Amino acid sequence: MATDSTQPKEQIVDPWTAKAGEGEKKINYDKLIVQFGSERIDESLLQRIETLSKKPAHHFLRRGIFFSHRDVPDILNAYEQNKPFFLYTGRGPSSESMHLGHLIPFLFTKYLQDVFDVPLVIQMTDDEKFMWRDLGLEEAHRLAYENAKDIIACGFDVNKTFIFSNLDYMSCCPSFYRNVLRIQKCVTCNQAKGIFGFQDTDSIGKMAFPAV
Repeated sequence: MATDSTQPKEQIVDPWTAKAGEGEKKINYDKLIVQFGSERIDESLLQRIETLSKKPAHHFLRRGIFFSHRDVPDILNAYEQNKPFFLYTGRGPSSESMHLGHLIPFLFTKYLQDVFDVPLVIQMTDDEKFMWRDLGLEEAHRLAYENAKDIIACGFDVNKTFIFSNLDYMSCCPSFYRNVLRIQKCVTCNQAKGIFGFQDTDSIGKMAFPAV
């Protein structure tokens, strides 16, 4: 996420920007929990994860790097009842290779796949980077494949992991596009602006992307 010296009155945190509020030196994580309607990860939740997985909680959890959640108890209930679920994450490819900061969520996802033994879907949003960065379509697509190599190197279960590029998959999977349309119909422009900080000067491609 980008930061700069311009300090807004209220802190701004969205997928592309992180700025502390006026008079604050850093992001207030307690405010984030309220803003996004999440809950703090506490000791009782960590203990339940360890009890069900029969393995120690990941050090990212123990050290508070991952500090809040939404609906984790529901997932743990499903696991306890042998109900299926899957993991979902992604990467917006904008560089030739991934640095440590990029890898943190994938290292944690690897832990989740290992302890819960579940399928994983990884979405490479090369279309997003075409919209937000000064990248051509072909270059964004190429970077998706380069970044996928770094992700694969994390050691995910090859039989339970599906990695796909939006630029590839949108054209060959009608069900994928139908789901995008269903989501687009449910979200207003005002909601998208409120969640993602879009301005009237942004392209319609940016406004449409979150549904993808």
